[in-house]
Amino acid sequence: MSFVALVLAALLLAPLPQRRPNPPEAEEPAETAQAPKPAAPTPKPGEKQGAEKEKPEEPPVVTRHEIRIGGRLLKYTVTAGMMPLKNARSGETEAHIFFMAYTADNAGPVDRRPLMFSFNGGPGSSSVWLHLGALGPKRVQMLENGFMPAPPYHLVDNEYTWLDKTDLVFIDPVGTGYSRAAKPELAKNFFTRQGDVASVGEFIRLYLTRYQRWASPLFLVGESYGTTRASALSGYLIEHGIAFNGIVLVSTVIDFATIEFAANNDLPCILYVPSYTATAWYHKRLPPDLQQQDLIPVLHQAEQWTMNEYAPALAKGDRLTPDERQRVIGQLARYTGLDPTYIDQSNLRIEIEHFTKALLRDRRRTVGRLDSRFEGVDYIPASELPDFDPSMAAIRPPYTAMFNHYVRGELGYKSDLEYYILGGGLSGWDMQSPGRYPDVSAALRSAFAKNPYLRVLVNAGYYDLATPYFAMEYTFDHMGLDPSLRRNVSMAYYRSGHMVYIDTQSLADLKQNVARFIDEAMAQR
Repeated sequence: MSFVALVLAALLLAPLPQRRPNPPEAEEPAETAQAPKPAAPTPKPGEKQGAEKEKPEEPPVVTRHEIRIGGRLLKYTVTAGMMPLKNARSGETEAHIFFMAYTADNAGPVDRRPLMFSFNGGPGSSSVWLHLGALGPKRVQMLENGFMPAPPYHLVDNEYTWLDKTDLVFIDPVGTGYSRAAKPELAKNFFTRQGDVASVGEFIRLYLTRYQRWASPLFLVGESYGTTRASALSGYLIEHGIAFNGIVLVSTVIDFATIEFAANNDLPCILYVPSYTATAWYHKRLPPDLQQQDLIPVLHQAEQWTMNEYAPALAKGDRLTPDERQRVIGQLARYTGLDPTYIDQSNLRIEIEHFTKALLRDRRRTVGRLDSRFEGVDYIPASELPDFDPSMAAIRPPYTAMFNHYVRGELGYKSDLEYYILGGGLSGWDMQSPGRYPDVSAALRSAFAKNPYLRVLVNAGYYDLATPYFAMEYTFDHMGLDPSLRRNVSMAYYRSGHMVYIDTQSLADLKQNVARFIDEAMAQR
């Protein structure tokens, strides 16, 4: 969403470590300099000539910047442009992928400098969230707790950028950001799980080739559906000669059976309970004996009850006795803050959107799905489902405005295309799952088995009701990893939601955890 990567040959043919080519000097007084234009591909037999030949590639826009991190000055180069994806047989361009690459200047040999590819999820989301929320040297300024500030919005230097540890490449898959299929009829080839993985994998191969980074330590970071993509890519690319040192997962979904509510699938009902507990604790809806405790011990109690009593009760189905049913109702009300009658009428199974509507109904408020700390106001409090997600409503305008300001104003990349932040560029999506629920755990397990040096850092927010942390734990507990490989998986938790980094303390903690993770992964070399 096929390509060959001769990594071994590339390493053997390089007698000395390659150094990153110095970026071109910007001419004064211009603020931008054009990167060297990639060499034109050799014409293939039957390729169209003359007026029918494809337009030449537009060179990327290259700018230079600096930031102070912990009192140290870091100079860096930003490359923003389009990467063409060509049909392997005809050579015709089928799509263009927009990317933004950040490389630290004078960072030494490329075989010692990590390179991390980043994307978000959706599917249909651009890379803006991780880019301007956590990883890049600029970030959108939110309130300290991540809530929405008053407009107009602002970009600030990101003292928690990952650029001091790794070069960064932000990828917008086809149908997101500025990335487009060359022809409308080709778009469907990229709007599938397998087509998406193949195209992003091809982008990575091309980037490693064009920018001479085959010898670099390689990392991936994905958020939300981006964790699905990253897990699938790890298995896909290892078969094409590209192995990663580490993968960072933020708000993880690998097996969709853990989050998709449906008849005869009680798994989400079970795995969401601890996140309901966290939400009820935050909004002070738990009984006094739980409310007065810190969040973490309360969650441990909820987890134990969920697995030891709630899950077996739901497994009994209609064989559950009246007394057993009442005990479940009482305990579920205790750990969710919901009314017992509501739980009874919901057949002991609370779906996510019903919970976000019901928890604060008496206050005429809803809670967020991406981040359940956020509160919303619906037109009719008595309705069954929320009118909107207040957490998405709070973050979308600042990120949209600041990206469009940043890419044109500071980076000098000019395009009149709409930058699809989230949705708008996709016309349907095919998960191509052989079963009812997509599951890419086999691909990640294969990557571990074939690359025993692979390390994975999983990051989860307690207030994330889109990809709950307990569902992530369940997935890894059932992945079937050999014990020698399981120790390569580490997990970190934050008192925030799906975008863990919008909370300033969680942003700082995330950077610390990732820095340690990269150091540990590099120490294995």
